[in-house]
Amino acid sequence: MDMKLSGRRVLITGASQGIGAGLAKAFAAEGCQLVLTARSADKLQQLAADLRAAHDAHVEVLALDMTASGAIAEIIAFSGDVDVLVNNAGAIPGGTLWDVDESAWRKGWELKVFGYIDLTRAMYARMKVRGGGVILNNIGNGGQNFDFNYIAGSTGNAALMAFTCALGGRSLEDGIRVVGVNPGPVATQRIEKVLRNHAARLLGDETRSGELMATYPLGRAASVEEVADLFVYLASPRSAYTSGSIVTVDGGISSRRSVA
Repeated sequence: MDMKLSGRRVLITGASQGIGAGLAKAFAAEGCQLVLTARSADKLQQLAADLRAAHDAHVEVLALDMTASGAIAEIIAFSGDVDVLVNNAGAIPGGTLWDVDESAWRKGWELKVFGYIDLTRAMYARMKVRGGGVILNNIGNGGQNFDFNYIAGSTGNAALMAFTCALGGRSLEDGIRVVGVNPGPVATQRIEKVLRNHAARLLGDETRSGELMATYPLGRAASVEEVADLFVYLASPRSAYTSGSIVTVDGGISSRRSVA
């Protein structure tokens, strides 16, 4: 199916690895022009080289810390006018209220929560002047599943869900669509680390992380490609009536609640 995205300019934050790199590959395969940002210059350059070789893609990279003073303005100036913004940078630390101290909590939110909000604010203004655009927020199903052991992430993700719905509920008045995606566990290095930590805490042995993976739907995490393909569809004109909503892709984990 032609997603009608060829030639569209797409900005992806946190693009150097994991879901971010998968997003870059998926949009490159659709013929998009890419602007990729992350902290690691080496990883960005390698990814850009791979995308050029595989898809003859137009790729620009900007290595920076989004939490640094002036970083948002630098991203806007570097990327110029884009058709699609994918907010993807950041990972909020796990732990209870007493495990995540004030410094760690603020650091996690500064990149993911406020980073999403600040970049959206700046890019939305440019899109409005141009007459349209798409903003996609990679959030996470922790915002739907309130977790004592992931309290900073659950709270931050819930805030981003509300932000996405509040903005996206009116954004079509400006020709802009704002949509959130809530992945569950995804097969990246991050989920491997999380599962090892959970296995150490729950089972007393981090090498037993596979036992926890086996409890997921289909006995596995989602693939990066399964998540990235959803973003491509949501960014495309084929999803032109989708705004102010959250799409969950977690194999049904968030729907497993029961009254008995």
